[in-house]
Amino acid sequence: MARRNTDFPFSTELHVNGSSDRPDDAAPHPTATKAYESVASGSHTASDEPPAGATAERHPGDGPRRSRSRVGDPLSSPRFAAPATRTKRAWWLLGTTLLVPGSAQLVAGRRGLGRIAVRVTAVVWALVLAALLLWVVWRSALIWLLTNTVTSAVLMYGLVALAIGWVLLWFDTLRLIRPGLLGDGTRRAVVLVTVLAMLVTGGGLGYAAHLVSVARNAVSDIFGGGMPFAPADGRYNILLMGGDAGDDREGRRPDSMTVLSIDASSGQTVTISLPRNLQNVPFPADSPMNAVYPEGFNCGDECIMNAVYTDVMQNHKDLYPDVADPGAQATKEAAEGVTGLKIQAYALIDMDGFASLVDALGGIDINVGGRVPIGGGTNLDTGLKNPILGWIEPGTQHMDGYHALWYARSREGATDYDRQARQRCVQAAMLAQLNPVAVATKFDELASSGQQILETDIPQSSIGSMVTVATKAKDHELQAYAAGPPYYDQSFPTYPDYAQFQSDVSRVLANANGDDAQAAGGARGDAAVPSADTPGTVGSQGAARTGGVSALGGGAGVGTAVVVPAALKVPAQEQLSPNGTCSVP
Repeated sequence: MARRNTDFPFSTELHVNGSSDRPDDAAPHPTATKAYESVASGSHTASDEPPAGATAERHPGDGPRRSRSRVGDPLSSPRFAAPATRTKRAWWLLGTTLLVPGSAQLVAGRRGLGRIAVRVTAVVWALVLAALLLWVVWRSALIWLLTNTVTSAVLMYGLVALAIGWVLLWFDTLRLIRPGLLGDGTRRAVVLVTVLAMLVTGGGLGYAAHLVSVARNAVSDIFGGGMPFAPADGRYNILLMGGDAGDDREGRRPDSMTVLSIDASSGQTVTISLPRNLQNVPFPADSPMNAVYPEGFNCGDECIMNAVYTDVMQNHKDLYPDVADPGAQATKEAAEGVTGLKIQAYALIDMDGFASLVDALGGIDINVGGRVPIGGGTNLDTGLKNPILGWIEPGTQHMDGYHALWYARSREGATDYDRQARQRCVQAAMLAQLNPVAVATKFDELASSGQQILETDIPQSSIGSMVTVATKAKDHELQAYAAGPPYYDQSFPTYPDYAQFQSDVSRVLANANGDDAQAAGGARGDAAVPSADTPGTVGSQGAARTGGVSALGGGAGVGTAVVVPAALKVPAQEQLSPNGTCSVP
């Protein structure tokens, strides 16, 4: 039975077995044979039209058999397909290039290029799956690979190569589609979608390479080298400092100091605030400053804790010959002496550049408890009061960098504890409101701000461990403790009992082990407030010693012995003024 091929521009009848309807002894017309071969090879032109009534014959076993099969395949020869088939073919090729780059070339004729592209696609997907598996079973190793100088460079250049290769595949797919065979509307739609796909895929990979480059530079500038540090007694302890080097300051002084203690297993985190005016801070036995101040930092009224930085930078830099920032290192050692904890690293934020970081985040929201003045204070040169330039009003406020900086630093009408409370609110707001969209859209600004204001001795090799415990910490409520109100009375920083404080800190941390039920109430503001009703005893220095306990972890008591002058009445509980009360919405 013969089959009529109606897709040809002329009538040609062929048998399934390759014979024609002509008698066996009839020779094929040479012009018809030429026309058929021309069509079969895809090079048919108007000049190849055969005379009326001509037919074509193909003998079994010769070359045109493969050509005929290609002519009948719309994927490889869309010229002879129906318009609807051409449209479907175009969208199908675009879809396969999006989902499996290289597959369009495999099925439409560019098999060499297609094989290469499909193999690369398979390798990329294998690497992605391996990364996901590594994230689940060994997250710190994956983060180390992503932040390592060598592997991050390989990743960056690999993303650039993938972006270029995918764009070239889109161009080749458009060539295989042959838009000239499509209708006007379909042709415009296909070209537009192809261009958009190039921008999304190639542009997306290119932007990812840019982010890797920015992150790589930021990590190299901010973090140092060296081996990763291990947890001490099952905890990572990091000293966070807010450095203030304003025009009215003689050198940089950390105005806020907080030890961030993180349980390495659970991620449960406790912040331990250290007031800047702590007196007579001790240095550990292995600290170079211990030889200078064996009885503690007691050179006079100016020798409060935040002056350690300036003292070292001005007088004792030679004690730290191989340290990038001797003042920060000495302050970290002082924090060890105060808390009794092994502090592995520090991170110092320069408050002068803090505003740019908040602006890069798009601002922060804080629920302000009382009016906070912008300006005020006393001019140290003239002794006159500085003018108040404005106010941050109570209620939920969206603050840009300028207002957030003043909110954290304002001293007018506030105690140091009010300022510390406001600074904790600012820190919490930045962490809570740092979302993936803000990071992705403002990564350049964040990285630039971070390089300008952040200094740390955390090595690059420890970034993975820090990110891992930070991820775990999100599952627990952040707990707080402090060497001052509301956990101790206001005199504690002036007359500290460091042995008692270290004992209290160890008990707080023992209960902050990831068991939120056990830790409830242990370090969130209701733990360890001195009591005025507790009878005092007179010590050898004529001081009254008072003590109080509160429930901690199912009834365990935390002593809060505070040494104070005998004539000073210890209040039942220190309260923050409205200037210092705040929360994060």
